[in-house]
Amino acid sequence: MVDLGPAMNLWNSPLIYIVSLGLAGIVVWNLVPARFANARLIVQLVFFLAMSIMVLELRVVPYEPARGDETTSGAILIGLVKLLWWVHLAWALIGFVRIYVVFERKPHEARLLQDVVVGVVYTGMLLSILAFVFAVPVGTLIATSGVFAVMLGLALQNTLGDVFSGIALNLGRPYVLGNWIILNDGTEGRVVETNWRSTQLLTPAHNVIALPNSLVAKIGVTNLSGPDESHGLAVTVKMSLTKTPAIIVDTMRMVLLSCTSILQDPSPVVAITSLDAAAIEIELSFRVASLDQRIAARNEIFDLVYRHSRSVGVPPPPIDGTATYQGVAAIDLIKAIPIFSALTDAEQEALAAAISVRSYRKGDVIAEQGEMLPSLMIVRKGVIVRQHGQGNASMQEVGRLAPGDFFGETGPLAGIGETSTLRAMTHVEVYEIDQESFAPLLLDRPEMAEDLAATLSRGTSAYGETGIPGGQQHESSKFALLKAIQAVFHTAPSEHVRARGRPGIRKDRDS
Repeated sequence: MVDLGPAMNLWNSPLIYIVSLGLAGIVVWNLVPARFANARLIVQLVFFLAMSIMVLELRVVPYEPARGDETTSGAILIGLVKLLWWVHLAWALIGFVRIYVVFERKPHEARLLQDVVVGVVYTGMLLSILAFVFAVPVGTLIATSGVFAVMLGLALQNTLGDVFSGIALNLGRPYVLGNWIILNDGTEGRVVETNWRSTQLLTPAHNVIALPNSLVAKIGVTNLSGPDESHGLAVTVKMSLTKTPAIIVDTMRMVLLSCTSILQDPSPVVAITSLDAAAIEIELSFRVASLDQRIAARNEIFDLVYRHSRSVGVPPPPIDGTATYQGVAAIDLIKAIPIFSALTDAEQEALAAAISVRSYRKGDVIAEQGEMLPSLMIVRKGVIVRQHGQGNASMQEVGRLAPGDFFGETGPLAGIGETSTLRAMTHVEVYEIDQESFAPLLLDRPEMAEDLAATLSRGTSAYGETGIPGGQQHESSKFALLKAIQAVFHTAPSEHVRARGRPGIRKDRDS
């Protein structure tokens, strides 16, 4: 221990330099912005190591209780040295904790654990200062405060339960921020905040609920986001026994194959769950990429079940128990196409009468990208995939077509090639309507050109740009398509069409 006699000049004491160094470290540490955690840690370590070297040189032991035979000025200096050393030690330890959190890149999830460690460090620093600087009997102090701690613990029993449950959940990590969880009582939502007191969930109704940590720790928790965001679903459907179970199962496989809202890897599963004289019950199991797609996937599955089952003659069981079959007729598909919705019933029936049927085997290329089809094709049965790219290796899937969908309309209506390659994924049957069948309708009703241009513009823009014959580039615009349709059918904008385009002028469509 350094000797500080009464005659010694206080300002020449080496301890003054240690105190000055410690105070300078505090000032520099506060001048460094909090966002520069690395710089702050370096400052803490440099000043702590410098103080430790000087303390060892002067043989001042920070963890040794103060002696009573020291002079007042010397005791004050040694006490300040010890106090500053313990403060810098605590800050260095806290700096390491925060740097660890930054390296882990999970500051929100580790906030509770960080607070616990920081609290322990500061508590240890305070007890060390009391014991080694002020010579306070810490053991007696802890024993005396035990009774008060018990009383406080009883009064804050629920709060402390939440705190320790939060620590346990943070250490066990059954979920992290951003995970979608569901409790055994049915409560579900995405974790948006975890703190000492509660865990906050953002529910599907876009409400935030705060759950006490003790409740979350006691009740069972299912993490729907682990090990990844994909989620398994199952849909049960009943079908009439108008076909054999094998045919019905194959139809349901086509439903899953044509659904674009679900994942195809791992492969969806079709399982028969029950069978009786009236109906067969089938469970469709599949996965979606995220929980947000659950509703969209279910809706698409049910829509495709209806369309595919009608295409093969497997309707759902009626309420009265008598299974009847109504196959998908050409007129039904004509009525379902938006570009023909403005036609009268007689005109739609005339188109249906002119329909012919084409069949394709699995793997057949129905149309190449850029190829202009001469007819409008309506899918009656099977699944067709849309692909972009050149060569089988670079082909990328951009969509799938199911019964009721149509393609090839850009060719006969606007003279534009297909925006993607069309390939049969299963045995496919299509209804074909050639240009000659609906050309008279367009010539007799020129106002349909504008409606067709708007519909085709929405459809072609979803698959990118394609080429217009003659070297012009199609920009998926309504005006470009309107001009292309007029060029194909040799029609000119009538006064009726021009009047519809001017504000304040409106004419009713012919019935």
